[in-house]
This record gives sequence, C-alpha cells and structure tokens, in this order.
Amino acid sequence: MNAHPKTFLSPERWQGRAYLGDWRVTEAGTIDVADPASGAVIASVGIAGAADIARAAAEARAAQRGWSRTLPTERARILTKAADFLEQNGAELIPWIMRESGSIHPKAAIEIEHGTHFIRHAASLAVAPMGVMIPAMDARTNYAKRVPHGVVGVISPFNFPLVLSIRSIAAALAFGNAVVHKPDPRTPISGGVIIARIFEEAGLPKGVLQVVAGGAEAGEAMCTDPNIAMISFTGSARGGSRVAEIAGKHFKKVQLELGGKNSLIVLEDADLDIAASNCAWGTFMHQGQICMATGLILAQEAIADALADRLAAKARHLPAGDPSTLQVALGPIISDGQVESIQAIVDDAVAKGARLLAGGTHDGRFYAATVLTGVTPGMRAFNEEIFGPVACIAPFATEAEAIEYTNSSDYGLAAGVISADTTRALRIADELDVGMVHVNDQTVNGGPFAPFGGPRKSGNGTRIGGPADIEEFTTWKWISVKDAAAPYPF
Repeated sequence: MNAHPKTFLSPERWQGRAYLGDWRVTEAGTIDVADPASGAVIASVGIAGAADIARAAAEARAAQRGWSRTLPTERARILTKAADFLEQNGAELIPWIMRESGSIHPKAAIEIEHGTHFIRHAASLAVAPMGVMIPAMDARTNYAKRVPHGVVGVISPFNFPLVLSIRSIAAALAFGNAVVHKPDPRTPISGGVIIARIFEEAGLPKGVLQVVAGGAEAGEAMCTDPNIAMISFTGSARGGSRVAEIAGKHFKKVQLELGGKNSLIVLEDADLDIAASNCAWGTFMHQGQICMATGLILAQEAIADALADRLAAKARHLPAGDPSTLQVALGPIISDGQVESIQAIVDDAVAKGARLLAGGTHDGRFYAATVLTGVTPGMRAFNEEIFGPVACIAPFATEAEAIEYTNSSDYGLAAGVISADTTRALRIADELDVGMVHVNDQTVNGGPFAPFGGPRKSGNGTRIGGPADIEEFTTWKWISVKDAAAPYPF
C-alpha cells in the first residue's frame, strides 16, 4: 500500500491513525484491515479504546457550539462540497469499498451514488425552516424552534459501511451537531476514512467530526460518555438492545435501525419470471448481508413450485468469488463465523423437511446462492435473519395467512407485495405491520428522502431519512417573550 501514488485517499495521510480533529495516533494502538475475499491485509488504522472516545467526545463538544452558530447557508455549503468530493473521487474510492467489504463493483458504486445523495439531502435540511409560532394564552409571544442535541455518537455496521455511516453523520452535521463516529473495525476505511477525508477537504471546522474505529469497548464508552447526547446506531438487534440499555441509563436519546426478516409476498396472478427476478435481487444482493434483504418469500400455493424452480435456475448461474475479478455476482461473507451461522440455518431447514433446490454449500467464505423451498414455521430459516444468500420460499393459501406470517415476525422492517392487481396488493400492504412496504417490488429499497426504519426488533420507533431527520437529530426549544417583566402575587 505504501507504493500508492498521492491520491485523494493516499494511505500515507491516515495509515495507522484515526481522524480526531486531525490524523492522530490513538492510545489503543492500531488494527489491520483485511480483504474478506483473500485475507490479505490492505491497511492499518487507529483503533479506539475508552480513553480515545473520551478525548474525541470532549473535543467534539468544545467544537460544537461554534458549529451550531455557523450560518445554515455555510453549513449547507460545506456539506455540498463534501458531496462533490465524494462524487468526483468515486472511481478511486470504489475499489477500496470492494476490497474492504467484499462488495462487487455495482454495489460499491451504489454506495458512492447514494452517499452523495444523502449528503446533498442533508445540505437542503440545513436551510429548512426550523421553528413554529405557538398560540398564546396571554400577552406574551411564544415560539418553538428545533435545536441540535449537541454531540451525536454514530455507530455503523460493515455491510453498507459508507451509506449507513454518512446518512446519520451528514444529517447530524446539517443541524449544527458535532459527531463522534465509530465505524465497524472491519470496514474503517469505507465507513470512516473516506468520510473524514471528504469533510476535511470540504473545510469542516476541526473537531466537529471525530472518526475512529472500535469494538465493544469503544461503543460502550460512547453510550456512557457525558459529552455525547445522542446515539445513532445501525446494526444487529442484539447490539441495538445493548446500546439502548446502556445509553438509556445515561439519559441519552437513542435512534436504532436494526435487522429484518423481510417478507416478499408473491400472489398467484404475478408474472413468475419477473417475480423470480425480484426474489433473486432482494435475496442475493451483497450476499444477503443487508438489513432489507428478502428474508422470506411467501408464495401463493398455486405458483410456489414454479416460482421456486425459476429462482433456483437463477441461483445456479450466480457465481460467488473474489469481487476484484469483476467476474462474480456474489462476493465473500464477512467472516468465517457468519458462514457457520448461515450453514447451520440451512442444515436445520433441510433436517426439518425443506427442500434444497440450489446451493447450500460454500468454498471458504464464498457461499453459493441458495434456494430452500417448503420452508415452514418452526424452522430457523422461517424465523431468523440469516444475513446470507439464502432464499427461503414458504407457501401460503390465503391473503390472511400471508399477512399473519409477516406480522407474526419478531422483526418489522420492510416487505414487498407482487401482483398483477395493484389494488389488491395495496390492500395487503395496508395490513402489514412493517415500517416500509414496496408494491410490485422486492424489499431492498432505500434513499435519502423516505423515513427508514421499522418496529419490534427492527428498531425502537425511530426513523432516519427524509423528514424524520429533523425529528431525530434536533430537539424542541420553547421560547416565550414578554415586553416587560411583571410582578406575581408572591
């Protein structure tokens, strides 16, 4: 890596360091970053311990007051410049995302595109109206305005490391918050260094953004640090539960976007070739390592077998391997432990009567696109988020049964309904207890303008994106004004 020419992401600038107002060595030392496809070390970065988080939080709080007083138009200008830098350097950054997160090229390109959109949306929020007049009961004037929390702690995962970091960071900064960001230690470049660099070049004041990778110790330190007012967490339900428990004890606002076991309901009148294409995309994109992945394909009984056969045919023609070859549809699973978890769920389904039509095997971390049919309640594949490229097809008889299957899930993030009758599909969509429903589409959908999130194990009632960003990353402040002070009876 030291042989790289001087470029936007030249490792000489950040190798072995973290962005703590500037590129610094951390007290906790460094970690190596490995390509999950080959195991090769591609870089090293500074890692955070509790002391590093404490320093970052204190510096962020010291910088936040000045940033909150910065004119909204200036905050918007800096955000727009950061978006420009991300967009302009996409060709250089995409290979880093591929190597670090095991992404194929199109998925990595989507991260650059969507990341740019999220920053531009945040820039528009910076100059949005932030107050309302309140009716008065006496001669005073009353108004309320949205104000920043102070310092927002952002904790992001490995799977879409750039997008799932930037959507919180950019929105928080837009409203005048400072940010302490902890990307996943497996993807600290895509989820951290890239973001630090674009805001560094855009002229964000020093200290307003602190970026340092870390594990559980760093995450818990963020949840307890008195200088951090809010935690925005994206990750597993187990991790989110822990964050909510610790941060709640310290009276912090918590925004959680967690996992999903997302149902795609395919009705008997659907075009099966198109439905199979939707199922494949929703299930196999990025090896199924997406919170919105199609985790359960609910196929009406009359078409279940035909749909399964079409999907299995597609799965057999989706090669898994090293994304750097540009010849594969699926890259590596992020870790050996996750491969073992996927295999255990597939084996459990087969042992309990499901039929394996494709895949079900792996070569190291390269897990084959897999199709299980005849999946029923009681199988782990029916109930659990797999986070792997496994299509689970479960037949249903009636619309009511499909609705019940979806609503009985522990999760509630996303769902899809495919039907030739849009009115019928919309009727079903209205009955689904999830945060997002996509009619005549699969479940993997996202963007900066819609409120994203769901109930139960998918979140805590919060949302991120669109108008929800104002709700999440600011709080109300009421101000009343009298022309002059007056005496009271006491």
